[in-house]
This record gives sequence, C-alpha cells and structure tokens, in this order.
Amino acid sequence: MNEHSSAAERFRVLGAGIFSLVLALGVARFAYTPLLPLMQQQAGLGVAEGGLLAAVNYAGYLSGALLASLIGDLVVKDRLYRIGMVLAVASTAVMGLSTDPLVWALSRFVAGLASAAGMLFGTGLILNWLIRHNHRSELGIHFAGIGIGITACAAAVALMSQWLDWRQQWFALTVFGAVLLVPALRWLPSPGRNPASHGAAQMADRPPTAGFLRLFMAAYFCAGIGYVVSATFIVAIVDRLPGLAGKGSLVFLAIGVAAAPACILWDLVARRTGELNALIAAALLQIVGIVLPVAADGLAAALVGALLFGATFIGMVSLVLTMAGRYYPTRPAKMMGKMTLSYGAAQILGPAMTGWLATAVGSYAAGLYLAAAVMAVGTLLLVLLRSLEKRQISAAGLVPCPQG
Repeated sequence: MNEHSSAAERFRVLGAGIFSLVLALGVARFAYTPLLPLMQQQAGLGVAEGGLLAAVNYAGYLSGALLASLIGDLVVKDRLYRIGMVLAVASTAVMGLSTDPLVWALSRFVAGLASAAGMLFGTGLILNWLIRHNHRSELGIHFAGIGIGITACAAAVALMSQWLDWRQQWFALTVFGAVLLVPALRWLPSPGRNPASHGAAQMADRPPTAGFLRLFMAAYFCAGIGYVVSATFIVAIVDRLPGLAGKGSLVFLAIGVAAAPACILWDLVARRTGELNALIAAALLQIVGIVLPVAADGLAAALVGALLFGATFIGMVSLVLTMAGRYYPTRPAKMMGKMTLSYGAAQILGPAMTGWLATAVGSYAAGLYLAAAVMAVGTLLLVLLRSLEKRQISAAGLVPCPQG
C-alpha cells in the first residue's frame, strides 16, 4: 500500500469513528440534555425523574463497559460494535414513541449500551487498527466526534424547538442517526477480514502495576462525577438562572464547539508534558468551568464556563483511554472497559445525587458545587499518581505508559 492510499485509509477509518461517536454519543446519549427542559415542559417529566433517567442511561453505559472489560476477541468486539450502532438509532426512536417513564428508562438503558459500544468497542478497534498499520496511536481526531455530536444535537434542538415538539424532535434525530449509521458501519474494516499489513507494528502488552491502576481508577471516578453533572444538567441549570431563561441550549452548544477540537489539542499538550501532567492541567481548568456558570452572574460567565468544560472533559477521556490502549495494544478495550467501569459508576451516582439535591434545595446548582469538590479530590489523586509514576521509573527504569 503506497503512502497516499495508506493516508486515505487512515482518514476513512477515523471518519468511521467520528460518525460512530456522533451517533452513539451525540444523538443516542447527549441529545437528552438539551431536550430535558422541553420534556419537562411538554411531556410531564419531573425534576427527580429526569435525574433518574440519566442515571439509567449511565447504568447502560456501565453495563457496556463491563462487557468490554470481559471480551478480548476483536471479531466479537466488531460484531457488538455494529449491533450497538443499530441500537443507538432504535433507542432514539423509542423516546418519541411513548410517555411511559418505564419505556423511557428502557430506551435510556439501551442508549447507554450503544454509547459504550461506540466509545469502547469502536475506539478499541480503531486504536488497534492504527497501531497495526504503523500510524501514531493518538485518538484526538477520533474523539472530535463527541464534540461534533454535542454541537450538532444542541444546534438541531435549538432550531427544531421553533417548529417541532419534543416527540417530533426525537423522530427527527432518529432520521439523522440513520444517516450516520451508514459510514459508521461501512468505513470501519472488519478485523477478521483485514489482517495486519506487511511490516505492521509488533504489539506487546505492558500493563501498569496494581497500585498504579487502583489510584488511576479512583481519579477517573472523580472525573466521572465532575463530568456527568454538567453534561446532564447544564441546560436545565442555565435556563433557571436569573435572566438566562432559554439560554441553556446556547451554553450546551458552546460545550460542543469547545469539545470538537479539544482532544487534538490535548494530544499536543501530552506530547510535550506527558499524559499525567496534561490530565492535571485539564482537571484544574475543568473545575473552573464547572462552577463558573453558578459562581458568576450573566451569560458571559456561563459561556466561558461551558467552553472550559467542553475543552477539558473530553480531553481527559481521550487521554485516559489512549493510555489504557497503550498499556494493552493487543486488547485495548479490556483496560478501557475497566477504566470506564469506574467512570461509569460515577455517572450513575452523579445524576441521582443531583436530582435528589435539586428536589431538596430547589436547584440543580448544588450538584455543580458537589461535582467541583469531587473533581478537586480527583486532581489530588492525579498528583499522587504522577509521584508514583516517578518512583516506579526510578526503581525499575520503566515508563508506565509508553508514548506512541
């Protein structure tokens, strides 16, 4: 394969990943966030029930992560990825077919499974393909799909709300998802029919120590709490702030705009500073982004907070999953799944706690302060992790996470 065709195939594979994340994360998962206030107004969805539906969604994601951590066969992962993409479209359609909370809960659970298929199986397959074909093992371009998905869905909901009710918007998003399904499935080569090319990189797993992994998972749990509250409730929070009614969708759009290029930028930061230093920097900026909408008044503060949050949360996910893939290049989804179990557990706990707090105090804002506090703990854990890494390098002369 010549250099031109190799580059074209690389962008085609990365394109499949982008479309899969726009579908599985943007449509099936995050479209719920800008539609939440509309469903509360038009479909009778309560405040606490909105949080519980989000928790059910993350329970589905956690179940998918558990499955990913148990499966090592690439062909099986490929099949589950493709099933997940179809379920992403189906679960979106179901949201508009009923007003029964149990049906909505089933849809959100299946959407969580589908998003895990795109995020973990799809990402693992793409990282494995990049390594086998001697491409740089960075996922910034791939993870841009999440930001693009958030941006596209936020913009679509903002536009469609002028003409369509909540149910019609879910159906419109279903059509959009069906269009995305085609490249998401066709552009990703099946590992069973696409063996490594001649001269492909030889892969060997270099797992971290047990202590390093435990600390890493604890820090990622904290990041999950920090992420999920804003990602789920920011539209509802901003809409209820004085003078900002109706501006929540604009703030959510800003998150997506910032998230789209963020992973590419954090890849560049990590090349210069190392992944852990990049993670610490991203965590500190994310804390500011989380609290700014409620700590300062006005739309400008909410937008700056959204830009900081969007630019950091997905960068942290990209860095962590890339590190996991480099530890286990022969079976990247296994450690990605383990890390996501920690992140996913936080995503079940966070929305449920925020819904309970919102009911108790009459505002979602308390959840943001809680999320920021947990993120501060996670940042301290990352600092400890960096110290542990330095000690391991000194003791064994090994770099825990080899650079790609």
